[in-house]
Amino acid sequence: MASPNGGDDFESSLLSFEKLDRASPDLWPEQLPGVSEFAASFKNPITNSPPKWMAELESEDIEMLKELGSLTTANLMEKIKGLQNLAYQLGLEESREMTRGKFLNILERPKK
Repeated sequence: MASPNGGDDFESSLLSFEKLDRASPDLWPEQLPGVSEFAASFKNPITNSPPKWMAELESEDIEMLKELGSLTTANLMEKIKGLQNLAYQLGLEESREMTRGKFLNILERPKK
């Protein structure tokens, strides 16, 4: 067992003061060719304008994106299930209305 005073000596013996030079391609070869150029392209954006898809959003849409982004995974899954149920209910309602329209003959084409 190590003595109480020896604990600091042991930890300091584990420290390394070696300086690693990452500039050498021989010591640190690029693992995936082209990755550094790809990463560098995102550091200096060409313009400060928002992306095209973001320019078409209204403030309500942005607020909804922020709201959905702040949800936990479980809450997001609940929201998605609710939307799926809503879409299913709308489909059933549309089917009933189409059937009703068929029986009322409002969807027939006028005869010439």
